Amino acid sequence: MVNIKINGIEYAVEEGTTILEACRQNGIRIPTLCWLKDINAIGACRICVVEMTGARSLVASCVYPLSKFDEGKNILTHSPAVLQSRKMTLQLLLSDHNMDCLACSRNGSCELQELCKELGVDDTTFFEGEKNEYDIDYSSKHMFRDNNKCIHCRRCIAACDKLQGIGVIGANNRGFKTSIDCAFDLDLAETACVSCGQCIVACPTGALAEKDDTDKVWDALADPEKVVVVQTAPAVRASLGEAFGYPMGTPVEGKMVAALRRLGFNAVFDTNFGADLTIMEESHEFLDRVTNGGVLPMITSCSPGWIRFCEAYFPEFIPNLSSCKSPHEMMGAILKTYYAEKTGVKPEDMFVVSIMPCTAKKYEAQREELKTNGLSDVDAVLTTRELARIIRRAGIMWNRLPEEEFDNDIVGEYSGAGVIFGATGGVMEAALRTAAKKLTGKELADPEIKDVRGLDGIKEATYNLGGAEVRVAVAHGMKNAKVLLDEIRAGKSPYQFIEIMGCPGGCVAGGGQPYVKPCFMPNEDDDILDTYKEKRAAALYKEDRMKKNRLSHENKQIIELYEKFLGEPNSHKAHELLHTSYNANREKFKD
Repeated sequence: MVNIKINGIEYAVEEGTTILEACRQNGIRIPTLCWLKDINAIGACRICVVEMTGARSLVASCVYPLSKFDEGKNILTHSPAVLQSRKMTLQLLLSDHNMDCLACSRNGSCELQELCKELGVDDTTFFEGEKNEYDIDYSSKHMFRDNNKCIHCRRCIAACDKLQGIGVIGANNRGFKTSIDCAFDLDLAETACVSCGQCIVACPTGALAEKDDTDKVWDALADPEKVVVVQTAPAVRASLGEAFGYPMGTPVEGKMVAALRRLGFNAVFDTNFGADLTIMEESHEFLDRVTNGGVLPMITSCSPGWIRFCEAYFPEFIPNLSSCKSPHEMMGAILKTYYAEKTGVKPEDMFVVSIMPCTAKKYEAQREELKTNGLSDVDAVLTTRELARIIRRAGIMWNRLPEEEFDNDIVGEYSGAGVIFGATGGVMEAALRTAAKKLTGKELADPEIKDVRGLDGIKEATYNLGGAEVRVAVAHGMKNAKVLLDEIRAGKSPYQFIEIMGCPGGCVAGGGQPYVKPCFMPNEDDDILDTYKEKRAAALYKEDRMKKNRLSHENKQIIELYEKFLGEPNSHKAHELLHTSYNANREKFKD
């Protein structure tokens, strides 16, 4: 242990603990900009500087590990010199920053803006001089890059490289001309970006943001010729409340449904119906591969970011991918066929909106492979953040909304198995619940398969299903996915079934979810950066436990769908509507 003083108060901390961590452990917040827990501690922004006994200058607290040589030293976190230094650093950042805050997607949630407010920086021209000017990169389908708002914190680089193992962005040039770009100044669409959006989540300003498709939705809602239906992914209900001041992990399903109806949607559905349908198709596809000598291991296909990763980096494993469309795409296909037929709506007159925690869903919805009868299964995708924005724009007072239920006619029923899709391991758990019934003729004694839950990068388990030993693995985040794929490539994989989610933590931590700011944590515990994924996931597991039906194959509307429309799982018609194919070509999606 190292005995130190912080602002004159004595504390004992583990040797090797950084000053920043020591302060946070003891209830003292030091502001940061470039720091991201576990993936980016580079001392670049200098916002976290402190005074320390014996130091010749101010010390960057995020990169200073305390040792026995610091015994008895006093650390000052808010002395006049410290506060002045932080203020000057912010003024210098603003000297090369686009100040069009009113038009910025991060206005009101910008960490730079919050720090300026906190430290009393109200003169944006204190260091007036030359500014860099950059063209905005709109090339990608899911996001745009505006380097005029970049502060060179390098958090996006860390998220892309260290968190996801992709590394398509980095620092170009030097000094004043430094810019965060792709190699050779390529547009983002010309790289092997997987559209996961983790760089957007990491960015403290509005330099990176999802493409805003809210105008498409407003136009559709205003068109009297369109029947506009909306579906929401399970992870959205566990996070949307954060945008309205609720603690993380607060389920807000009822108010969300009420808000969507007041926005003018003709019908409000839960993507969980599509999740149950995915399980029916995917579990039967897996069993068919096992019994008939198909390509193994079979790998789930629910995550479009993961699909993009496989196509770009491991194309030899495309045959291992399940041919199933993702749940919201299946839902869109059923809405424009079965549901449209039942309600007397022409498919071309139906506009399907998906509310997703994921930016990659924006790219996915525009793929040619995901069309049915020439029509896109899904016409527009909004992130959780975009939904919060349009609710506010419509003047809907969130706290006064009643609790309402999803539309439950025809395609509205869902099981607990569908709900847990939003957490890493959820797809695997849901699939095994149904596969066990198919193989053994019996339900699992306990539907909760906890071996595949949790935030370990790679989880594995072995199950005996009807006398057959099934080895499974779950990975979340592209770096972990690569480990499993390298095993397969080396011929060392022991698994028959693998779930991969593109985002670390699964959909609850998707690139379109509300921002989790490392600097400002109102109404939250001080460990929120460590626990927010668990809290969001816990809301989904709680709903699963509360559901009367926790098994996809017992969804009565799913059973009816097969009896009256699809025939049986993996039938010819099911394949026409609910399955697709992927390719090894590195597509360029330019507007």
